[in-house]
Amino acid sequence: MSQINRREFVKVIAVASSAAALSIPLSACAGPGTKRAASGGAKARVVVIGGGYGGATAAKYVKMLDAAIDVTLIEPNAVYTSCPLSNEVISGHRDIKTIQIGYDGLKKRGVNVLQDFVVGVDRAKKVVTTKGGKKLEYDTLVMSPGIEFHYNNIDGYSEAVTTDIPHAWKAGEQTLLLKKQLMAMPDGGKFVIVVPKGPFRCPPGPYERASLAANYFQHSGKKKSKVIILDANDSHSKKGLFTQAWGKMYGWEKDGMGTNSMIEWVAGSQGGNVNKLDAKSKTVSSDFVDMKGDVLNIIPAHKAGKIAVDSGLVGTKGNHFEMGWCKVDPMTMASAEDPNIYTIGDSCVAGEMALYGNPNANFDMPKSAHIAMTQAKVAAAAIVAKLNGLPTPQPYYANTCYSVVGDEYGFSVAHQYRVENGTFKYIKEGSGVSPMVMPDKSPVPALYRKLEAEYADGWLRNVMADAFV
Repeated sequence: MSQINRREFVKVIAVASSAAALSIPLSACAGPGTKRAASGGAKARVVVIGGGYGGATAAKYVKMLDAAIDVTLIEPNAVYTSCPLSNEVISGHRDIKTIQIGYDGLKKRGVNVLQDFVVGVDRAKKVVTTKGGKKLEYDTLVMSPGIEFHYNNIDGYSEAVTTDIPHAWKAGEQTLLLKKQLMAMPDGGKFVIVVPKGPFRCPPGPYERASLAANYFQHSGKKKSKVIILDANDSHSKKGLFTQAWGKMYGWEKDGMGTNSMIEWVAGSQGGNVNKLDAKSKTVSSDFVDMKGDVLNIIPAHKAGKIAVDSGLVGTKGNHFEMGWCKVDPMTMASAEDPNIYTIGDSCVAGEMALYGNPNANFDMPKSAHIAMTQAKVAAAAIVAKLNGLPTPQPYYANTCYSVVGDEYGFSVAHQYRVENGTFKYIKEGSGVSPMVMPDKSPVPALYRKLEAEYADGWLRNVMADAFV
């Protein structure tokens, strides 16, 4: 078997696993011909399902680490629209074209990009079947289908309703529809955001959306308008930072809900857990609250992508955070159900989500673009190592998430994880969130928040280049 030089491979992995890694010339590291162990000198075949941040990164990095591997990415859309920073499109702060990118960069790197929809995976035969009739054999499969939605958790709600009551939690047409509705909303109207019980994609996303909607109201002369967040959870990501920002910009009060401010947040235990929708009157209800909105934004509960479910990769036992999601081997991101399939991104569950109120969890690995890309790099390194008979590299995981909440006002989180004794472990050193006050307890300078808002745009451009170029 012709193998990549072990020393060079380890060097490459050390660079590629960096959260800030961009385009790295790795052609010198690839062996003259990676071989499938089962069939002599034939090329190894890696198929990737899903062309989002996770799937695109996996396809790119497998090809970068070993150019001799035959890599095929299957994705139904010709253009990818980023969910991160798509809230800025809804509020009018950004054009949707700035969060869109195609797959030409991956094609130039030698990745076969097939614009099609996967309808089946035969794990026994290692064959992927597409809607267009293609049958692709694989030695290794990367499963990165993203999320699907539970539409039956709210009485009266369905997928058909989303043509009038958008979720905009998969960026694209839904993003533009919600923007159109928000722009048409009269002054004094109510923009109601319904947040599902976690875990869900982009934990700070609903609260960022509320912030930017309020910012739009301020600038468009709709200062009597209100954003109401009905949240099935009793806490949320970056809560202190959000409420501090709402207090400075949108009149948030110290009652903890903001009942007399431009943004009101209703926790699940206080009536935020919506269980009924009257689509005709645009009224949502919980056990304690009935709320009519001029614009409704219902974010459905999440589950793993359909093809992951159909392929038998999701858990059916365990706690709320495990059921319906794909469990993985922390060392490699290989599926707990099939060692030849690597499940990455929003469809997988990587530890317990302390964020959503589990008192026994000691960390959370959120469903975010950045963590999906890190998981993709870990999987790519493990795949290339396995195909070349090399030891599995030591994995490290990192997440960075920026939230822009108003004019020149942003903040972020940065978290790192390692693997100890076969489980994910949160690394406190080097992790953290933007400060609410300076070390001497003085207010955070406005310049600090301004720079973080600028960093958010730079972060977006960098991760898009890292995944797709």
